Amino acid sequence: MLNRLFPFLRWFPLQGESVRSDLVAGITVSLILIPQSMAYATLAGLPVVYGLYAAFLPVMIASMWGASRFLHTGPVALLSLMSAAAIEPLASRGTDEFIALSLTLALMVGVLRLALGAFRMGVLINLASHPVINGFTNAAALIIGLSLLNTFINVPMPRSDMFLRDLWHVVMQFPLAHWPTIVFGVGTLVAMSLLKKWLPRLPGVLAVVVLGTVLSAAIGFEKTAVVAPEQIVDAEARTAYTQYAQLEAALARNKTAQGEVRKQIATLAKTLAHDYTLESEELRLLGEEQSLKKQLYGQRVAVFRYALEPVTGADGTLRYRAAAEHDWTTTPWRFAGITDGKFRLSGGGQVVGNIPAGLPSFAIPAMDLGVMSGLLGTAFIMALIGFMEATSISRALAAKSREKLDPNQELIGQGLANIVGSFFQSYTVSGSFSRSAVAAKSGARTGLYAIISALGVVIVMLFLTKYFYHLPQPVLAAIVMSAVFGLIDFKSLRHSWNVRPSDGVVGLLTFLATLVMAPQLANGVLVGVVLTILLFLHGVMQPRSEVLGRTRDGTLAGAASHDLPPISEHYVALRFDASLVFINSAFFEQAVMKALSQFPQAKAVLVIGNGINQIDATGEEKLRALATDLKRAGVTLMLSGLKKPVREALARAGLDEALGRENIFLSKAMALETLANHYDRVAA
Repeated sequence: MLNRLFPFLRWFPLQGESVRSDLVAGITVSLILIPQSMAYATLAGLPVVYGLYAAFLPVMIASMWGASRFLHTGPVALLSLMSAAAIEPLASRGTDEFIALSLTLALMVGVLRLALGAFRMGVLINLASHPVINGFTNAAALIIGLSLLNTFINVPMPRSDMFLRDLWHVVMQFPLAHWPTIVFGVGTLVAMSLLKKWLPRLPGVLAVVVLGTVLSAAIGFEKTAVVAPEQIVDAEARTAYTQYAQLEAALARNKTAQGEVRKQIATLAKTLAHDYTLESEELRLLGEEQSLKKQLYGQRVAVFRYALEPVTGADGTLRYRAAAEHDWTTTPWRFAGITDGKFRLSGGGQVVGNIPAGLPSFAIPAMDLGVMSGLLGTAFIMALIGFMEATSISRALAAKSREKLDPNQELIGQGLANIVGSFFQSYTVSGSFSRSAVAAKSGARTGLYAIISALGVVIVMLFLTKYFYHLPQPVLAAIVMSAVFGLIDFKSLRHSWNVRPSDGVVGLLTFLATLVMAPQLANGVLVGVVLTILLFLHGVMQPRSEVLGRTRDGTLAGAASHDLPPISEHYVALRFDASLVFINSAFFEQAVMKALSQFPQAKAVLVIGNGINQIDATGEEKLRALATDLKRAGVTLMLSGLKKPVREALARAGLDEALGRENIFLSKAMALETLANHYDRVAA
């Protein structure tokens, strides 16, 4: 009982050799965890410090209450992107509201996972077949990598309800790309590839982070300026910037108005009163918010086109005018945002910037029931997807270590990690394949290694955050790209097609649906699950049934599929490969009648029922009616090979007497011998 309540007790007693192995593995994983967590936070639309928060307490809790000693929990690419996509329609990136909703979503995902584990509902993972997961994973990996293309070339990306359209806008801005940013990104990818090949023991992710940060600081990669509107000499640019500022201010006023309306509605709710005018106003403000966001994102792309260059006037004042034609070696200044009513310009690349030092503080996540109800569907999909990801990793590692795996306990551990983390400013976390594999390869013995890796993050948060200021954003983008593009595996889709073409089609359609419906990735999974269920139902509704013929060696096989002559013209042997239940009883009747139509001289039809595992009331009624109708037409219905539960069900219903017990045989051999003796010899 203690081991179930406190699974980490299985680590004890700790052995000296085990602790040393966990220490080495923990330090090794920590060197990967720190830069990865910051990179995945940017993917989630959050400041990088929230990645560090998510790599602290959730890592410890999941390790202590999870089932696998190798699984490393923390920020992961897929759920980071899904979190950003879920929050994007509700709040603007970088705002306090966006951060608060990300923490709320983590709490919801955690509660759902904990509930699934507590009620032992881990079997829900089976709703998504392997082709669905494979198609979704391939599409998600592609989307994650391409969603960082704008960071890779330093151009803005509009955030609409269609990822492919947004990506096209990014591609069209390629002539405006910042070449030093591209050099940092490409250089990071090349460096990680070379380090993996020539120095595999060196933590390549940490190496490129350190090297990139040093180079960025040395060359002054970041160049920013905050200027007053009158300092922009180019009238078109100043007008475009002003329009952006007006849209941003209008959006802020809208959010304030929504907050006031919600407070009034909440006050009325306490008195059990309703004000339909307030509810109508809230809906109007929500619609206005979506319109303003769409305009703002479009305007952000529009203003980026204006290239400026600084000039010093006769009075010594620095102004910015339209830049002359430049070659690729020079970088113009472009719009980067609004700061206290002034324009923020950038003449360089984007860096991480200031990271608050210190541990995350305790705070209760925002719990707006209206918002939470809107996030519930996505939270459930994220709970299942994260669990599938964690379970697949755990199974792969458990197969090598002969470790017993308890999926429901893993759900509990993952749920607690997200719940506790959400109260300490962590967004949604799950199991990481790359870090778990490194831990296993580094010799981890117990989950203690994960706690050690989290302590490494604590050291960074307390003492080292200031050293990451100059870390280039394209380096973080390249780290994520390198991780996710390695997950793309189209061979598995082709393999699914080879096994069964319909599975391959489901996997391909899931892949395409996920791409088209992005950034709402959860919809891609739902499409795949629905297709899988429909395919399953089609198989159940129309199971395989075939008239049998006899091969040269005397065995029975499908007459049509093997091009065999029928067993006899006087009777028909029909194999039915499914349970006889309500969903396929009509098809069973059609199969029998079709077989008889092919042999009009037949006086009996034998249903070989070895594949009938169960029969329900609808199936029994259909069998009774069919036997009665055939008897009137002078045809006898016979059954063979029925399993004991099916025979007992027929006996309880009295159908064995209605059919005639002499027409129910234990084996097909006995049935065929009786048919041959009765019909073939009589005909002869």
